[in-house]
Amino acid sequence: MKKWILFLVSATILSAANPDAKTEKEIMATMEAYKQALLKRDAAALSKVLSDDLIYTHSSNLHQDKAAVLEALKGNSFQEEIDFKDLKIRVYGNTAVVVGDVDFHNNTAGVVSVAKLNVLHVLVKGPQGWQLVARQAVRYPEPAPGGKK
Repeated sequence: MKKWILFLVSATILSAANPDAKTEKEIMATMEAYKQALLKRDAAALSKVLSDDLIYTHSSNLHQDKAAVLEALKGNSFQEEIDFKDLKIRVYGNTAVVVGDVDFHNNTAGVVSVAKLNVLHVLVKGPQGWQLVARQAVRYPEPAPGGKK
């Protein structure tokens, strides 16, 4: 009987929950700090938001670690605008999953394009606060010529 009680308590603790207002505010502040660091190409600010063991996967299937993401800020491609849309947050103890649509307005050597993505962000709360430990992006398909999205 004690095993069943322990199991039920553990399942309740580990189950996904909508975050309380304070936790949601902290997570959204981290997402905003991430966004602003990318827009400003601020490696110091971005470094604080990214976990040292980051796994960052682009919609192109490019995989980067923290050092590569920070190094990419020096390149000729950057984001002019980032629009988070309809973010949903689930919290599992000290882990948060943030899913939503993100439009990245990219400028690559003067050529501007918009990448419409669905992105999964995984954050963990540690001594430095909430940090991004994993990101996976999927590009929405382009509509057929003459078609609608």
